[in-house]
Amino acid sequence: MSVRVGEAAFDPGAELNAFTAAVAGAGAVVSFSGIVRDLQGDLEAMEIEHYPGMTESALQAIRDEAMTRFSLTDAMILHRHGRLEPGAPIMMVATAAPHRADAFAAAEFLMDYLKSRAPFWKKEVRAGRADWVAARDEDEDALKRW
Repeated sequence: MSVRVGEAAFDPGAELNAFTAAVAGAGAVVSFSGIVRDLQGDLEAMEIEHYPGMTESALQAIRDEAMTRFSLTDAMILHRHGRLEPGAPIMMVATAAPHRADAFAAAEFLMDYLKSRAPFWKKEVRAGRADWVAARDEDEDALKRW
């Protein structure tokens, strides 16, 4: 498995089952799925934009780095783009390693990268207006530990 960027919805459970079935020799599998959240109760949709080709290349590079840095058996990054409604899966990472420490650390590493450096641009659509989502200091701080 590897990197997949697309508009189509995916089933995190099915993706995790397929990933786990394909990682012979792994002793640990860790996954994280992100969903569109509506904290204020008025979100109509999240619109996610990206540059095809550039985005996949950037995600592949960080996946490759995680594979080396954490001695992984495999790693997967899935990310959607387009118009997504509250509750829809946005993204998923899964990591497999001989031992749990590397699998957990690699999943956190990938997530910290995705939150702060992955080339996606997000707009929140509320009551007919759209606002770009700004970078958060907490996400930048999390990336510094790597």
